[in-house]
Amino acid sequence: MLVAAAVCPCPPLLVPDVAAGAAPELAAARAACTDALGVLAAARPDRLVVVGPAEQSGRGTHPEGTQGSFRGFGVELDVRLGGDRPGDGGAVSERELPPSLAVAAWLLERTGWSDAPIAGLGVGEPLEAERCIQAGRDLVAPADRVALLVMGDASACRTLKAPGYLDERAAPFDAEVARALGSADVAAIKALDTELAYELKASGRAAWQVLAGAAEGADLGGALLYEDAPYGVGYVVATWS
Repeated sequence: MLVAAAVCPCPPLLVPDVAAGAAPELAAARAACTDALGVLAAARPDRLVVVGPAEQSGRGTHPEGTQGSFRGFGVELDVRLGGDRPGDGGAVSERELPPSLAVAAWLLERTGWSDAPIAGLGVGEPLEAERCIQAGRDLVAPADRVALLVMGDASACRTLKAPGYLDERAAPFDAEVARALGSADVAAIKALDTELAYELKASGRAAWQVLAGAAEGADLGGALLYEDAPYGVGYVVATWS
């Protein structure tokens, strides 16, 4: 069963080494992410699954201990998704974490996560809503207590200088996303317009719908910790518990 979830944005700029001189601009978002991870720890899960958008090479499962890197962003910084635990055989994945899960790994390392074993799941942004929802159901099908750390950004079209340029549909879309995530509105997240999310370059849509599937019947309450659009991209931090 799902006992808690945290929703965080996934721009590599969240990592100060990557952001460099612009690091202070996302200080409030980082602080909100730290608070959100505290909610996950307080739920005392048996297992933490990190879910985030991924390109083809990064889709699917990533076991605990998988390495990630920010070298592609010009920074010699490596991260790891949790650590080896007794009985895991020291297995090392040959794949690197996709960027969204690398950001999650950095957040978990930063907060010293040691509360439960971790696994990662990279989902393709074009994945159909029902398949996302079913993937979420499958994550919580075992009888243990599961927490989710869900990575993803809202629209990338909030300003003229945004990666996707200005689109007047972006602000209303992001407002509904923030409302739904902040209130744990499972039905609204399931109903997000897949095509519109794609057109607005909202990388989090699929991961949020995985969360919606996992949260069916969990009766969790939501809290919105942060919502803003620096650089013209919508960033949301929320918790479900």
